[in-house]
Amino acid sequence: MDEDSKLTGATAGAAKGNRRSQRERMLAGELYDASDPELSQLRVKAHELCRLFNASSEQERDLRSRLLDDLVPEHGQDVDCMGPIYFDYGCFTKLGSRIFANFNFTVLDTCPVLIGDDVMIGPNVTLATPLHPLRWQERNLRRHEDGSLYDYELGAPITIGSNCWLASNVTVAGGVTIGDGAVIGAGSVVTHDIAPDSLAVGVPCRVIRTITEADRMELPEEG
Repeated sequence: MDEDSKLTGATAGAAKGNRRSQRERMLAGELYDASDPELSQLRVKAHELCRLFNASSEQERDLRSRLLDDLVPEHGQDVDCMGPIYFDYGCFTKLGSRIFANFNFTVLDTCPVLIGDDVMIGPNVTLATPLHPLRWQERNLRRHEDGSLYDYELGAPITIGSNCWLASNVTVAGGVTIGDGAVIGAGSVVTHDIAPDSLAVGVPCRVIRTITEADRMELPEEG
């Protein structure tokens, strides 16, 4: 899905959903007011949990486990985040089992983020669901009647299948699905869906070939 289609579809959805809460509109990918009190409280909680996690030692495994449980309630077993980590909400992210995330893992989950099992995430990886209107007339800050500032934002979900590897400095944009078993090369910016079992690299990220049995490496215990 291209960026214009995302924006046009979300704008149309917003016109039909004016009676929905800002949280509902945000998760549906519609234009919403990010200054909404409920959303603001959720962000403050998530950011504080991230701060506490990042201030903790790698040796404080029980503490980190409790903080992660509170930050990302829907996660599987054996999730290992090196820290620092940065989540906008956390509660809108679902993590599978046996996920490893290296330093500076950033998840802007204004729309749902779903990550499958056995996913490896390199340092400085960013998953960014938020989008903004292309025209400044809709994008710029506005004022509420009380004088506080707000803007209209929107987003699109991100799905990363099981058995994927995202190498260092990868950015995944909103609306993208990465298929099971895919490998995303270092420094890539993923703006379109990636097929399963693909090796994809570049800016923008493109599939260069399929990962096959020819890529098999003999494990030490098999020698």
